[in-house]
Amino acid sequence: MGEREKEKNKKHKKQKHQHPNDQTQSTPTKTSDFSFKPSSEVKGLRFGSQFIVRSFTIRRARPLELLKVLSFPLTNKTNDSKLPFPSTTAYLPTNFTILAHHAWHTLTLGLGTKKSKVLVFVFESESLKSAVDRMWPPEIPLGEVNKKLIRGLNGCEMARFKFRKGCITFYVYAVRRMGSVGFGCADDLRIILQSVVELKDFLDHTAMLAMPNQRSISFCPPVAMAH
Repeated sequence: MGEREKEKNKKHKKQKHQHPNDQTQSTPTKTSDFSFKPSSEVKGLRFGSQFIVRSFTIRRARPLELLKVLSFPLTNKTNDSKLPFPSTTAYLPTNFTILAHHAWHTLTLGLGTKKSKVLVFVFESESLKSAVDRMWPPEIPLGEVNKKLIRGLNGCEMARFKFRKGCITFYVYAVRRMGSVGFGCADDLRIILQSVVELKDFLDHTAMLAMPNQRSISFCPPVAMAH
């Protein structure tokens, strides 16, 4: 009886401390499943004991780069059609960060983390995204993200989702104005969350990103052929 009670208590503790938006293999199906909180209260990035990682930088991604990160196919695209996820802003590791991760991992004899962070902000409208993009810097140290990008977004509330995919940890934030009902781009948010869930683990993306001719996270330079 004592062992059974201990097991029940352990399960209860795990359920108690699990954040509703910390996902592993499932995605929310309804807007009501999203746990929105004021930007001052929502969870930010986590670094653990790896304090040096706070100085590593991330940069705003171009629209096509985000699609490549998500392995999202471009189908039936015409000249007049928009790219998917027009209300989304993403930040990817800079080449400096990739190289710094490698150096830190080597100097610490494997104890330093090689994991990078990717941030995806899905706004409730394109107008809100445009307004925020004008305030946010194109490049920022990871240690300043919580203060300047998340806590600094006054008048908004967010729902946070976190996914670990091998060498990359994805932080996805749904952003809406305070007091809004529902989420205007719920379909885009669900598609992005599902795309992240379906991604295979990144085993060693860092070597690929740090290549001198690397243009994006999944760019492969053409192979020379003999004539």
